[in-house]
Amino acid sequence: MKARSMSQKIFNTATRKKEVFKPIKKGAVGIYVCGITAYDVCHVGHARAAIVFDVVVRYLRTRGYEVTYVKNFTDIDDKIIDRANKESVSIKEISERYIKMHDEDMAALGVQTPTVTPKATGHMEDMIALIGSLEKQGYAYCVDGDVYFSISNYSQYGGLSGRNLEEMIAGARVDVNDKKKNPLDFVLWKKSKEGEPFWESPWGKGRPGWHIECSAMSRRYLGETFDIHGGGEDLIFPHHENEIAQSRAATGKPLANYWMHNGFVKINSEKMSKSLGNIFPVREILKNYHPEVLRLFMLQSHYRSPVDYSEDSLGEARTGLIRSYRALQVLKEAQSKSGSDKTPAAQKNSAKRENYTDKVKDLADKFDAAMDDDFNTAQALGHVFDMVRLTNNLIADEKNIPASDKAKILAQAKKTFDHFGAVLGIFQNDADQFFLSDKETELRKRGLNVEEIEDLIKKRNMARAAKDWAGADAIRKELSGLHIVLKDSANSTTWIIE
Repeated sequence: MKARSMSQKIFNTATRKKEVFKPIKKGAVGIYVCGITAYDVCHVGHARAAIVFDVVVRYLRTRGYEVTYVKNFTDIDDKIIDRANKESVSIKEISERYIKMHDEDMAALGVQTPTVTPKATGHMEDMIALIGSLEKQGYAYCVDGDVYFSISNYSQYGGLSGRNLEEMIAGARVDVNDKKKNPLDFVLWKKSKEGEPFWESPWGKGRPGWHIECSAMSRRYLGETFDIHGGGEDLIFPHHENEIAQSRAATGKPLANYWMHNGFVKINSEKMSKSLGNIFPVREILKNYHPEVLRLFMLQSHYRSPVDYSEDSLGEARTGLIRSYRALQVLKEAQSKSGSDKTPAAQKNSAKRENYTDKVKDLADKFDAAMDDDFNTAQALGHVFDMVRLTNNLIADEKNIPASDKAKILAQAKKTFDHFGAVLGIFQNDADQFFLSDKETELRKRGLNVEEIEDLIKKRNMARAAKDWAGADAIRKELSGLHIVLKDSANSTTWIIE
């Protein structure tokens, strides 16, 4: 699909307004997103950022852009060192373990692999060169093997977050350090302590600070200025503020033209934190929910808004997904039968074809318009659910549509669902496969026994065959109490879990 002439808008954190998106290079987009620090498993907050920017990249690609998506791994950090020391293993073993688990979690969530996934430890020369350039230009100074960026020498500091120096000092986790000329000066290179891993540098044995790695790696793969820089809202200050300062000081150019930040995840209306014990690992969530349920939950809110994670909210997302897959299921069945329609064309209404064709096209256009408006997935999903309702109406009304027209409309509807799914990363399963997977998950979660359910259904069918309607209804009511929904056909009875 080619890029459209309709303007696409992105809310730019740096300017605090929506701006028309104009990539640096026609037909191509470079995007950098800050990845995980590899010392623990991914939690629901990591999942939100990953899903948000996965959808951004997916949509840009459906619009015809060649996207270079870079997402890094921080594989050298105090937390990684602490964990390695506690387990008496190397930092490499810790980082590789959690990078592998991250990749497994992202694959399970349907997050596409970025174009490049660089690691900090693989780019030491890039970081050392960048720090050296900053020192040469007077933006960095060395004290006893530690190198700091000098805020006082960079007049534009605070431009991204919109904070003044007093607010930044109050809001930052500033270490008490007599070596710094200014409390907000941040470390570019750390002198290694006894027993810590180190790399050789012009300033002695040490390792990089956190912020410098993203500036070095984004520059390596995307150039001195690229299109979009993304990350969680918590990274605006100090991480992204510091990235901008060191990068712009080194090159005299903007680091990125558009800055995108996703909102926080709350847990049952409370802030997510280890002290509250409400950190939910992705792999634990996926034991109880189909991965697309978590994706749909995340996308039901605009990416800049906070989301409130709870069992109820996941349950609502599951209900919406089930409703959508049911429509896909009946659509598939209708397509398989559309060639066997024997009703005379004279008894059909060809005007209905134009009505449904126009409505499907309208919903597809509205979906894209919502995505063009700062990737508004909440609004886009409203059009997806409208498409579900339209599909159900179409199937109910199909007997009134000529066979030749019906096949075209059904194909158009399926193509539209495919587009929705390709952008949002949902509807990636065959409907029957989804219901089987969802059924297995719910049975396990609720402690239900499939053999007992199937036995009750057999008894009900026997009661129906014997015209024992009261007995059959009693069994249906018993199954309904277990949230088992039955679907009777001419030859069989199938079931799903509400």
